[in-house]
Amino acid sequence: MRTAVVVARHGEAEYERSEWDDEGGSLTELGRRQAAALADSLADRGITHVWTSTLSRAVQTGEIVAARLGVAVTTRIDLREVESGSLEEHVGVEEWVAVWDRWMAGDLEPGVPGGETGHQVAARFGAVLREVAGARPGETSLVVAHGGIIRIGVPVLARMDVERAPLDNCDTVELVVDADGWVCTSYGPPSREG
Repeated sequence: MRTAVVVARHGEAEYERSEWDDEGGSLTELGRRQAAALADSLADRGITHVWTSTLSRAVQTGEIVAARLGVAVTTRIDLREVESGSLEEHVGVEEWVAVWDRWMAGDLEPGVPGGETGHQVAARFGAVLREVAGARPGETSLVVAHGGIIRIGVPVLARMDVERAPLDNCDTVELVVDADGWVCTSYGPPSREG
């Protein structure tokens, strides 16, 4: 039985302190338009449920999409963005960037100072996507998350050896899962499909 999961990065947000803060940000007017456009682009896909990170920018994006599609929303804390560790205290930014660069090169061994390893990020992302697929077999679900966790988690889940290209706000990654495992069928806007 083929199950599809569309994963989207949240809409553009503004932040009270910083994008790394647990406050989660609030969608800008552009972010709200991006979420509406995302919903419109998915209108004929048969989305049956929306899952989001617990951070407000993702919840707001998911709620806008779900309202337009007439479906419900479920949040999952393990879809939140990469934990920033000591970056929250603005300490060790250079060390954090060095870890990030290694993750983007495919080396998930190192950890963010005071935070998690790339393997831990990928594991929690994969666990939620497996839950989503298991809860909605044979259906298509939308997952609204964050650029970092998507860029780390998708290649691991789909066993892809790919460049972890940045995702713009409300860009999507499409995955299908069946008895043979997970396959990424598109990544980002049409010009970056792979």
